[in-house]
Amino acid sequence: MILLGKVVRNGVVEAEHHGAVAVVDPDGNVVASMGDIDRQFYGRSSLKPFQSRAALDLGARVSDTGLAVACASHGGLPVHVAYVRQILERAGLGEAALQTPPAWPMAENEARRRVAAGITDPRSIWHGCSGKHAAMLQACVASGFAVETYLEPDHPLQAHMRSRMAEALGHDLSEPAVDGCGAPVYEVSVRSLATGFARLGTDPEYAKIWTAMHRYPALVGENPRIDQLATAMCEAAAKVGAEGLIGIAVRSRFGIAVKSWDGSYRGMEAGVIGTMEQLGLLNGLSRRLLRDRLAVFGGGTVQGHIEPTVELV
Repeated sequence: MILLGKVVRNGVVEAEHHGAVAVVDPDGNVVASMGDIDRQFYGRSSLKPFQSRAALDLGARVSDTGLAVACASHGGLPVHVAYVRQILERAGLGEAALQTPPAWPMAENEARRRVAAGITDPRSIWHGCSGKHAAMLQACVASGFAVETYLEPDHPLQAHMRSRMAEALGHDLSEPAVDGCGAPVYEVSVRSLATGFARLGTDPEYAKIWTAMHRYPALVGENPRIDQLATAMCEAAAKVGAEGLIGIAVRSRFGIAVKSWDGSYRGMEAGVIGTMEQLGLLNGLSRRLLRDRLAVFGGGTVQGHIEPTVELV
């Protein structure tokens, strides 16, 4: 298997992360790759930009900031919750309409703050995918669809989302599984995810989505997550997905997808940094800042690094 990166402490390799990378141009051609780019896995939250585009198709009217939260795996901070409520209120709905599982905020400090305030139960609106669900619900109201069953795979909302995702990814979608948030989720490959993100960065139909994600990366990704940093360091919009996955849309150039087969964010981050370096997307300062994320510590001091091993062909 192909290595994305290896963990080196005091000159000894402690761990290795295998994975795949694809870089696809706006015409769907693979211009660089590494590893098995056709192996199937679930697209998880990296598919949110395409689901949000489908919600807009069906009449959702969401501000750019709200759209960033709809594409997010957010931390449940007050600003995130406020935008989710705004999306729901525009549809005449309250948070009780959300079918995201009750959750504590993903941002640990925010979760601790709420516990310290005496809150004893998690809430659906704090779930990292509540923005996506709110946009889905607004689309249902705009189109006259039932809101009670909006997560059923055969619901007209989900049928349109499936069609939109298939169009963007460039292949038919298999029968869905259930994502962590309860929504249908589909199989993709590194090749097809990169194809979708190439379209996100070049297709005028996706310009509103790309702009929202690029302009408000702190709403899309929890600080200092790699999708937020990748967005800030080049003309891009990026979105991670669970189990070591990311898609990056470099505006007017190409789409990138990286998948760590062990599901680790650590391995995926090494792959992202190595890929961005090889593609010339980082200046000297950006390279140093990202490389600092790969430090391996012992006793409070740096004892080694996670070394990217990406070699695109």
